[in-house]
Amino acid sequence: MLSQNRSKSAKTGALIVVAAFLFAACSNDDKSSSSQGGPGGEQPPPEVRIETAEPTRVEVKEEYAGRARGAREVEVRARTQGILEERLYDEGELVREGDALFRIDRAPAEAAVQGAEARLQVARAELSQAQREWSRISSLYDRGAISERERDSARSALELARANQAVAEAGLAQAQLDLDYTEVTAPVSGATSLEDLPEGSLIQQGTLLTTIVQHNPIHVRFALPENDATIQRRAREAMAASGDEDSTLSAVLITVDGEAYEHEGTVDFTASTLDPRTGTVMARAVFPNEDYHIVPGQFVRVRIQLQTLEDVFTVPESAVGQGPEGARVFVVGDDNQVASRYITLGPVVDGRQVITDGLQSGDRVVISGMVALRDGVEVEVAGEDGEDENGQDGKGAE
Repeated sequence: MLSQNRSKSAKTGALIVVAAFLFAACSNDDKSSSSQGGPGGEQPPPEVRIETAEPTRVEVKEEYAGRARGAREVEVRARTQGILEERLYDEGELVREGDALFRIDRAPAEAAVQGAEARLQVARAELSQAQREWSRISSLYDRGAISERERDSARSALELARANQAVAEAGLAQAQLDLDYTEVTAPVSGATSLEDLPEGSLIQQGTLLTTIVQHNPIHVRFALPENDATIQRRAREAMAASGDEDSTLSAVLITVDGEAYEHEGTVDFTASTLDPRTGTVMARAVFPNEDYHIVPGQFVRVRIQLQTLEDVFTVPESAVGQGPEGARVFVVGDDNQVASRYITLGPVVDGRQVITDGLQSGDRVVISGMVALRDGVEVEVAGEDGEDENGQDGKGAE
């Protein structure tokens, strides 16, 4: 009896194991069927987002780091020697051309002027005497009363007296200049620096007294990459056609706070040689600076409009891929099948890739969901860029 019960238990266990295997097999078949999209095993078409290609106008711009500099940095030097008596300006203030900056001791120069005037009077008196002597000698010679040698001597004395007067006049002019130079004036308008020598110093002709930096206009020097030939060519064309507004290369100044400067400038110079140390070409832009908002030495950025492209297309950078023949995008046809379209790339502007050739107006370009795409695959268009979830144009009616 005990052996019969054990036999029944073994049979029951075997049936349970077989049933468990059958149930697991059915479950796997159900999962496989459901993963393949139904009893037919077909995958649903991939979802993509598209953007309709429309021709547009694109301004290609580039930014370069630069440093502001004064239009002119002029050294103010003494033009005569003497004791520096007084500084007539506040260091760092703005001065105008012709404003008095320093005063040098005038007494020696005034004495020199008086001496030069006295020498000139002597020369004039000697000239008058020589003229009278010449009149007398010449009349005597005409009557045959004196020799030719005496006449020539009187003529030489007259010529020498005239030369002495000219020398005296030049000496007086130089003395007057030295007197005028005792007041040192500003050669240009601009901001002054610290004085180099204090009052009471003995200065010589050519001694540096201060420096004036002209703030208006302001110059910005920046470096162009070696291969950036477009701006170099356009800048040289603008330089060659100076005065022609259509040929000028405009520039926008970006200040340290990231804001665009209110006054537009122009690129007026690019160097004709390459700096071998940096591999760049130096260029210069000029901006008006009447309010002295830009300070020399300040780091800024210069934005240059290199060119304007008409009737081109733009797509997100992520929409462009690489195929066997180069750069390409996927275009969705009327039958919702995708096809490769090989394109010619332009520059990237504001995060969008410019396409100069390969697209037509109205093409539906895939911009999202390109991972598993290939030619001929049918897709489901989930929406177009710029539409909301309900398929309405998110831009709204204008």
